[in-house]
Parts: sequence; C-alpha cells; structure tokens
Amino acid sequence: MGKVKYLLKRISRMNYSGFFDMINLVHDKTGKGKLFLFADMVHCGLKFQAGYVDYDLFEMYNMTEKERATVITRGINNSLIKKYNDPEKMKIFHNKIDFNRHFSKYLKRDWLEVKADDFEGFKEFAGKHARFVAKPVDLACGQGIEIVDTTGKDLREVFEGLLAKSQRLLEEPVVQCKEIAAIHPDSVNTLRVVTLKGHVVVAFLRIGNKHFHVDNFNHEGLAAPVDIHDGIIKYKALKKSGELYTEHPITGVPIVGFKIPRWDEVVKFCEDAAREIPEVGYIGWDVCVMPDDICFIEANEFPGHDIYGLPPHRDKNEGLLPVFQEALKD
Repeated sequence: MGKVKYLLKRISRMNYSGFFDMINLVHDKTGKGKLFLFADMVHCGLKFQAGYVDYDLFEMYNMTEKERATVITRGINNSLIKKYNDPEKMKIFHNKIDFNRHFSKYLKRDWLEVKADDFEGFKEFAGKHARFVAKPVDLACGQGIEIVDTTGKDLREVFEGLLAKSQRLLEEPVVQCKEIAAIHPDSVNTLRVVTLKGHVVVAFLRIGNKHFHVDNFNHEGLAAPVDIHDGIIKYKALKKSGELYTEHPITGVPIVGFKIPRWDEVVKFCEDAAREIPEVGYIGWDVCVMPDDICFIEANEFPGHDIYGLPPHRDKNEGLLPVFQEALKD
C-alpha cells in the first residue's frame, strides 16, 4: 500500500514538462524511439519506483530487468528513510547545533552557538579562535558557510554580521591529514560515509575544485567512490556535469588508486556513532580524516541516492541495492 501511495503522490506532483524533456534527451543520446522511452519510463516508475531523472542518471535504458532491480531509486531511498528514520529523532540531525550537542565527543573541536544576548561568549570564543567557520543552522549543501577571520576587526561588528546572516554556529577549523589535503589544499575534502542499521554500506571522497573552500558536489566538486572493504578509490572521480578524472584537474594528484588513511578507524568511528541514536538507522556522515584523529563535520538524516552506483562507478551493470539488503539482514 505504501508503494502505491508513493507512486500516486509522485504522479500528482510530477513535472510533466521535465518528463517529456527527458524523453527527448534520452532519445537524442540513444536513438531509442520516443514512444518506447515513454512506456519504459512509466514501467520503471511503476516497477522500480524510479523517477525520470533516475531513468537517465542510472542509464536504466541500458539495463535488464534484473539489473534494474539492483538500483537504489528515489522511491526506494525514500522508503528506507521512512522505515528506518524516526521523524522526531531526525530533527537532531537537521539542526546543526542539536547535532553538535548530541555528538560532541565525535567533533574533536571547539564550537559555539551564537546568541544575541551573549556577546561576551562570542568574544571569548574569538579570543581563542581568531579564524573560525561560521554556519547557518538549517541550510544544506554548503550554503551560507563562511570562513571568518577576525584579525584586526571590530568584534562587535563581526558579531552583528553573524546574527544578520543567521550564522549561529561557529566552529574551530579542522585540519585534514596531509595525504587528503594534497589532492585539493583549498578545501577540507571530506568523506561521505553512509550507514544503514549500524553498518557502512557506501562511501565517497568528496573533493574540492577550482580553489573553492567547500568540497560540495554542487560547487564544482568531485566525488569518487571508496571501496568500503579496503578504503581504496578504484574508479574515476565524477563532476556533477559528467566529466571524469583519474587525477585532480587542478593539482594533478592521482585519485584512482588513492587509499584513504586510517580507513578501518573511519569505519568503526561511523558505525559506533550510528548506534548512538538507533531510531535513525540510515545516515550520511561527513567525516574528516585529521593528522592524528577522525572527526565529524556534520551528518545528513536524509541521504541522497543520486551518487550510488552510477554507470562510471560500476564494473557490472548493477546498482548497490544488494549491498544495502545485506546490511538489513542483521
């Protein structure tokens, strides 16, 4: 019944202009007939809960029915979130300050909640950390994050500016290990490690680009899948616009073959944290590997599915759903 409700909701809210645009796009790429593509997209939506973006993204037009059944589509991803993530407990992850409070032992750095009536608290923090990261509490995808340097500045003006931009969370900057920093030194290049019921099921190294200070996929960043068994990157890094890179386009540092330092520790770190709030069983953790430790930057209670098992990142023409299903057996 839940699947039927989901499909009816998607049909009622579907962007039909986008749907037909996608038919034209896939037709131009493949030469397949538009009537066939129309019927096949509808079929994949009904049988595999795949949106028309999924159909193109995962190249489902080149997959057999058996292969299509291995793809984590939007509908399947949403069903995992609905089944394993309690809505009330998810709020802890949505609000960055609540997250920092609950996972303070995993942060390994100072942080401060900016309050309008606590300028003295801000002064004390800025006295210890003249340079810090300022974050809005409720935005995602790197939006609104700034590196602030108070050296030689009027602290009252800085304080008022933070409040005006709703940058209510300040954090001591993290220092990443030299091996990962070398790939793109201008950004902290984090790991997105996804856990399901306390097990690591997928991981990516997110790499900054073009000297941006964030590593986000939506800011020209690159994403490269990490083999969860040995911590080695075995596929080319992908840019959102589709380009693939064996080495970083700015620094020339090799990406394929790179081994994540302290990988076994990263896995244990994430799996231990995942059991802190068992009511939220499906989480995407943003992890920084530091020179002598590991820490969380933040976490996502609604992990996106759109980088799981993309065509450039698979040997067999299969998705990652079997890996997720294995984790659910425990």
